[in-house]
Amino acid sequence: MENIIKIVHSTWAYLVVTILVLATFNAIAGLVSKREYQAKDFRISLFALIVTHLQLVIGLVLLFVSGKILWFTDIPVKDIMRNAEMRLYNVEHPTVMILAIAALTIGYSKHKKKLTSTPKFKFLAIFYSLALLLVLSRIPWNAWF
Repeated sequence: MENIIKIVHSTWAYLVVTILVLATFNAIAGLVSKREYQAKDFRISLFALIVTHLQLVIGLVLLFVSGKILWFTDIPVKDIMRNAEMRLYNVEHPTVMILAIAALTIGYSKHKKKLTSTPKFKFLAIFYSLALLLVLSRIPWNAWF
């Protein structure tokens, strides 16, 4: 079961990064070009929100079944924190990804409350860019390739 969830989590991550890059660049392009916010912009930002939240659910399941997660074992926390790989999987990756998804959710929620195009694109551009940077900073790249 753990292997299946790992494969789904890793494969879905490619979709998350792709859609997040698309949504971020769409928001930045809309802001810079000062174009009108349209239904396709809404769909792109919503789809990015949905795929990242699904990734969060898959990741939370993996958090409890993965052999790399050592919080629930007899290994002391100080040993986890001293080892870079264990720290990445046990602390940094989950924490930063949750912060990234929080940024996405805040940006999406705030953009819906704006009535004109420029503020909508501005909130999406800021918060989606922040989320993209956070996601890219804590992907375990050595496990990806």
